[in-house]
Parts: sequence; structure tokens; C-alpha cells
Amino acid sequence: MTAVVNDAGTSLDASSITALLIDERGDRLAVRLHRPEVRNAIDQTIVDELHAVCAHLERTPKVLILSGTPGEPATGTTAIFASGADIAQLRGRRRDDALAGINSGVFDRIARLPMPVIAALDGFALGGGAELAYAADFRIGTPGLRMGNPETGLGIMAAAGATWRLRELVGEPLAKEILLAGRTLTGQECLSAGLITELVEPGHLLDAAHALADRIARQDTLAVRLTKTVFHSPREVHPLIDNLAQGILFESAAKFDRMQQFLDRKKQ
Repeated sequence: MTAVVNDAGTSLDASSITALLIDERGDRLAVRLHRPEVRNAIDQTIVDELHAVCAHLERTPKVLILSGTPGEPATGTTAIFASGADIAQLRGRRRDDALAGINSGVFDRIARLPMPVIAALDGFALGGGAELAYAADFRIGTPGLRMGNPETGLGIMAAAGATWRLRELVGEPLAKEILLAGRTLTGQECLSAGLITELVEPGHLLDAAHALADRIARQDTLAVRLTKTVFHSPREVHPLIDNLAQGILFESAAKFDRMQQFLDRKKQ
């Protein structure tokens, strides 16, 4: 486990984290899944540690970048985001475990984080790994990305968000092909379907994720947080929630400062 912390404020205590690699900076937190020996299968340890990450980001809002194990061409090691849930643990789970929503609970918590979440995807992102990626606000992939939900082939269903998030992301026909017929998408197919927003070479994947985080960081943090909240609010609360959020922003110091800077630049 490696923790690199470059934050003058509150930082995540990574002393007890074993299945994630943490790189924390002032405006972002990069988290890499780190169980390469089992292809980053999502087990209870990863779930618990992702909950710890969420608890930190709920207290100290920052952009979250999620990634997996990069490939190593020199050794022939292939990249992997997450091969799915840990089948050894999953096989032993029963009805009460399903009702507890072990994976769906943490993925939903990630989706609800105050600041945007970026998933940087290379290699296999299958099953629970795909559902973790679906919970992100942005997904960037490589040509080597392979994304899908093979759960029905194992006698279960994709129950951690895929049945509704995937339909919202790619539409019903393609979502059904992935969920009901076991189709796995390539990186190019993910881009064509709008499941990822950018296709980059593996060596540039994290750079692209950080470049996107840089663009988010140039926006006003409160405006980003409120926009994300309003965006994910149910239709019946619009336009009231839009007006309330805008009312908050209209009174913020950043609104006056940023608009004055804009006007000053126009005078030059």
C-alpha cells in the first residue's frame, strides 16, 4: 500500500487501507483498486475501504478518480479495472446478503458524492467492476477496455445499479443486450454508445483523467456541487430546486468575484 498525500487540509488516513492505492491532492483524490492477484475482484475489503473513502469525501469534498491496475508491456501483464465481484465470496452469499445491498450500497454512495467522480478504465471492467464505473459521473477508457455484465451466466443478475444506470446511459436496446445476452463492449463500442466520453491510449489514461479533474477544478466548487445535486434530482422537484440552488449561488462571494473578473477582462 502506498499513500501520497499533498493536501494541507484534512486528508484520508490510509494507514489501515490495504486493497486501494491512495494519491490525495488539494482538490482531488485518486484511488486505484489494488488486488491484482485476483484481477481486482471486488470483495468485502474493497467495499469497506471504498466506504472509508466516501466518508472522507463527504467531509472534505474533492473530485474522485477511480482506476485499476495498469498494464506492463515489458512483462506482458494486462491492465484490469475490476473483473467483478469476488466469486468465492459471492458464491457463499444468501438472501439476507442480497437484501443488505453490499455492493449497491457503496456504489450508490459513490454516485452521491458531493463532487464529480471520474472512472479511468482499461482492461476488463465486468460485473461489479462495470457497475462501479456506471456510478461515476465521467468514464474515460482505452481501446483495450472490455465492459459488460455477465451475471446472468452465473445464475444471478446485475443488482448493483446496472439494471437502471446502464439503461439511462446507453438506452434500453443496448442495455438489454448487455444484461440479458451477455454482450461485452470494446473500448471503441463504449465510446460509440456514449458509455465513455473519451478514448485514449493506456499510457495517457490517468493524464486524461487528471486533465478532466483540472477542468472541473477551474469551476467554482459550490456551483459544481449544487449543479450535480440538482442534475440528479427527480423531475418532480424541478424547477423549484433549480431556483433554490440558484438563489444560494446568487448570494455567494464567488459569483460576484468571478463575474467581476469576466467584466474586467471584457474591458481590456
